[in-house]
Amino acid sequence: MKKSNQNLPVDAATPAFPEHVSVAMAEIAENMQEGLLALAVGAGLQVMQTLMDVDITTLAGPKGRHDQGRTAVRHGREHGSVTLGGRRVPVTRPRVRAVDGSGELSIPSYELFTSTEILGKMAMEKMLAGLSTRRYPVGLEPVGQQITETASATSKSAVSRRFVAMTETALAELLSRDLSGLDVVALMIDGVHFAESCCVVALGIGIDGVKHPLALVEGSTENATLVTGLLVDLRERGLDVTRPMLVGLDGSKALRKAVVDVLDHPVIQRCQLHKVRNVKDHLPKRLRAIVGRRMTDAYHAGSALEAEAALLALAAELDRTHPGAAASLREGLSETLTVLRLGVPPTLARTLRSTKAIESMISVCREHAANVKRWRDGKMALRWRAAGMVEAGKQFRRVNGHLHLPALRTALDREIAEHVAPIMHNDQVSAA
Repeated sequence: MKKSNQNLPVDAATPAFPEHVSVAMAEIAENMQEGLLALAVGAGLQVMQTLMDVDITTLAGPKGRHDQGRTAVRHGREHGSVTLGGRRVPVTRPRVRAVDGSGELSIPSYELFTSTEILGKMAMEKMLAGLSTRRYPVGLEPVGQQITETASATSKSAVSRRFVAMTETALAELLSRDLSGLDVVALMIDGVHFAESCCVVALGIGIDGVKHPLALVEGSTENATLVTGLLVDLRERGLDVTRPMLVGLDGSKALRKAVVDVLDHPVIQRCQLHKVRNVKDHLPKRLRAIVGRRMTDAYHAGSALEAEAALLALAAELDRTHPGAAASLREGLSETLTVLRLGVPPTLARTLRSTKAIESMISVCREHAANVKRWRDGKMALRWRAAGMVEAGKQFRRVNGHLHLPALRTALDREIAEHVAPIMHNDQVSAA
């Protein structure tokens, strides 16, 4: 191969690349029968040895030639290992020491190939994809029988340790991420249960339509104290809570109380799907489909007034025969119509009228954790949820109708102004 930077000075921290590398095909001929990947791996290991020899020559000069200006001397070879496709492979690496006796010097190419960061990434990817620690070696690429037999770092305990370390890193990064640069126009909060733990998660939708996993917190129930702590943490990490924000909730009173207490100008949108389910739970099976369809049709009406009239008429019909369903329908009714009242276009309203966006993220977390048979503690639940949220974030697309989000921000500002102005007027009259 040709070097494109022949005139540049050699950096001791950067591996040196030879102009030509010869591969002894006879040494890797047996890999041909095991496939192209095994053949390429065999050739790659020879290339790596050549790169290390070039680094040694760069540091200590050509072998067998006296060089008064050299800064290092050769110091034999020793056993080492490099990372290869999610495993550690034994190699023999050269050693070099400084002429002034200050100690052994690192070999840039060996340091590059011996990094274990990729091991943790692959362990997390494989396990989140549903591969158990016992089956981890099966999911690795076939690199040849000889290399597979001498490889290490593929045992159940080794993979488990790396996965724990990577998920702890994912959790720490998620909980410490700076949010000051986000302009969140919509926020969704929901709780999810795993064994005896309840994790409350938050998902933000930016003004550009991008969804952002924001935070999660673990507790026993969706209580107000738990959610308040989550929201306060978001505020302390830089999230702007002073601007009006559409907040999607499933109807939990604890969630609503925390939102109202922490956010300056929240505009609540109760999940319409949860409301339909709650009402149907009070009805016999023969009526559930009919009532559910009427509620859905009402929520897709042309205006909030039209929808409210249809829903109140339905509640009046249910009063005599199923008062529990009627009461459930009336409870928080106005907050289920927020997107209609704000005039959100149907394409965007499809995302904001329910908490399906955050439930979709939670479903990704559940899918990745399907192989977990025993949840040891809340910290384990948090680690898995954080890893799942990060993975879900890689799959996110912009929300449908994201071009209407600036108009939504304007509508939210107008909504808050219409509510704040009467309150300020009443306070002024009372003071007078």
